[in-house]
Amino acid sequence: MNTDLKVAMIQTDLVWENPTENRRVLNDKLDAISTDIDLIILPEMFTSGFTMNPETVAETMDGKTIVWLKEKATAKQAAIMGSLVVKEGNHYYNRMVCVEPSGKITTYNKRHSFTLAGEHKVYTAGTEKVIFEYKGWKICPLVCYDLRFPVWARNTEDYDLLIYVANWPKVRIDAWDALLKARAIENMTYCIGVNRVGLDGNDYEYSGHSAAYDVLGKRLNHLSENTDTIEIVLLEKSTIKKYREKLNFLNDRDMFSLKG
Repeated sequence: MNTDLKVAMIQTDLVWENPTENRRVLNDKLDAISTDIDLIILPEMFTSGFTMNPETVAETMDGKTIVWLKEKATAKQAAIMGSLVVKEGNHYYNRMVCVEPSGKITTYNKRHSFTLAGEHKVYTAGTEKVIFEYKGWKICPLVCYDLRFPVWARNTEDYDLLIYVANWPKVRIDAWDALLKARAIENMTYCIGVNRVGLDGNDYEYSGHSAAYDVLGKRLNHLSENTDTIEIVLLEKSTIKKYREKLNFLNDRDMFSLKG
């Protein structure tokens, strides 16, 4: 049984507050993937860019984007992940979704609201850490600003893959680079971060730097800065087992749970 995971990282520009056009552009990108893939990762708020106007782009969990994701997951026979603006009742969420070919959907609501941009004023923060299994891998999905908070990502569940999707601006990209690598090393896990490129509607610039790291912090990809492209990386499950058993660093971790 093959336990490796082949992952496509979609580093792309986004059309400001235009879900229809973003789905069209991303549809073409997904169709261009000719090799067999297990998992496809899109950026944060891939239908809109990082907007503080949720009422203009929000959808429900049976809206057009979720329907589209289901169709593409089935067509590509791959799970697809990314975050979008979802409305439930009177609440808006920056919600990461993972749609599998079987139709199963896993969701995670971004816990750490980016207060510098006022995200906490318009979006409801999540409260639950999510770990789900896919093709024998335990995966922890997180969103952008969550990256700055290592306690939330702490690997007390023995997960295998930590995934961040983001709209992380160029002006603070050095922090993105450093923290992604750190999360991989301290948790002895594969860590992938998928960021956007281009300018958003507020003229913030994004330079990408999407990256994949192994359990020792070795970078596995070679995406260039500012490049609108797709890169594929292969994650080997045996690497996790090898180094966790050899080094035993996670055996010495602090065990805890978060309240509230």
